Amino acid sequence: MADCIKLRPGGTYSGKQGFDYFEGIAKETAGSQGICMHLLTIPPGRRAKAHKHLSHETAIYMISGTAKMYWGDRLENMMETSAGDLIFIPADTPHLPFNDGNVPAVAVLARTDPNEQESVVLLPELETLV
Repeated sequence: MADCIKLRPGGTYSGKQGFDYFEGIAKETAGSQGICMHLLTIPPGRRAKAHKHLSHETAIYMISGTAKMYWGDRLENMMETSAGDLIFIPADTPHLPFNDGNVPAVAVLARTDPNEQESVVLLPELETLV
């Protein structure tokens, strides 16, 4: 039987997407086999690099602040998010989050990839579209 593990976010790591994430539940930290969960703070004026997660879904809960997320094959769709919103991003969906507000946007992210950065594919050809 595997052990239950409790973690308290402390250290951070730099993601391929251009943000720093608080270490959370992942294969590397907790031995998870099918999920990862992290805290993300997007500072005002910051945006991620355009990217997608191959074969892995993402669920997001906005704790505080606001952000926009551009998504679609050409980032042609835009979703405004704020505290209390739940967001679902299907696998293989290009997206780019952006905090155009004046306070940090804080969210909990969960993905069906236990290795947080393994399925991240950067899409530099989409960067100039937003």
